[in-house]
Amino acid sequence: MLELRPNCECCDRDLPYDSPDARICTFECTFCADCAEDVCLNCGGELVKRPVRPARLLEKYPPSTKRVLKDVCPQAESRGLSRRTG
Repeated sequence: MLELRPNCECCDRDLPYDSPDARICTFECTFCADCAEDVCLNCGGELVKRPVRPARLLEKYPPSTKRVLKDVCPQAESRGLSRRTG
């Protein structure tokens, strides 16, 4: 089952379970559409639009609350995207 991570690993943008901007690879690396388009910034694998878990199943299978963040993300810096703080 997918973790449905709550943020972009690059810019730390919030990506709720139903975000149309979430992208994911086979290792569940998660990025927003602004930071990564087709290629995972971690493994180089294909990124695809993350599927949306049906709302009726969220209580039984909640999305992850663990935030994952890369130490350095040149994609965010080059696009002028600042990381969330606090």
